[in-house]
Amino acid sequence: MFFRLLRWSQQLPIRLLTGIPSCCALCGNIGQQVICNGCHHKYFSREVARCQQCGIPLHTIDSKAAALCGDCLKQRRSFDASVVAIDYAAPADQLVLALKFGGQLALAPIFARMLRDALLRRPAMATNLPDILTAVPLGPERLVERGFNQSLEIAKPLSRLLNVTLRPTLIKRHHDTRAQAKLHPDERRRNLRKAFIVPPESIAQIRGRHIGVVDDVITTGETLNELARTLKRFGAVRVTNFVFARTLPK
Repeated sequence: MFFRLLRWSQQLPIRLLTGIPSCCALCGNIGQQVICNGCHHKYFSREVARCQQCGIPLHTIDSKAAALCGDCLKQRRSFDASVVAIDYAAPADQLVLALKFGGQLALAPIFARMLRDALLRRPAMATNLPDILTAVPLGPERLVERGFNQSLEIAKPLSRLLNVTLRPTLIKRHHDTRAQAKLHPDERRRNLRKAFIVPPESIAQIRGRHIGVVDDVITTGETLNELARTLKRFGAVRVTNFVFARTLPK
């Protein structure tokens, strides 16, 4: 399935970027949008009540009454809140893979707009925007291998939509880590220890600030938690995650 998707995504740039009309990335219908109005309404218009901190769906019909999930009540997290646009499930998972592994950068602004819309559905957060946006950094080897940072590609248009300054090098990954998805939860925590560093020139920008961190997918939240822990160690007063897709519990 993945390799079929990858072959499909490698053919997508011609349809998305070389002239009008184009094709919907999901249904293939001819149009002028990367995702047509029909697919957007069908797959991405439903409001979901989510944990305010980690973004996992909650079992309540009132999306405005979302509070904290059981896990966030039991364990203290270093980040303060998460804005999530969609669950990591079909067909959103196909779009994430197309961006991340197929290099479909035309999808990044779509993800950013969905994140902006998710934020607007939470008025209390929409009036408490971060002072600075940054993106979860890739390690040097992973960045060379992929050629771009998918989280940064989402952060660029989101910065413009929110009118919040983007600092791509605010925090750096000290070394490449093993892929989190392949590890046991305990191994994930060990894998990320001391994974991030703050360059000396960033310290003054972090101290006393509310920092927004952009990522493509949140699964257990360990990566974002370690990153937030590092930011707060250097003086950040609040850390809010902006994540396109949230993996569902098994």
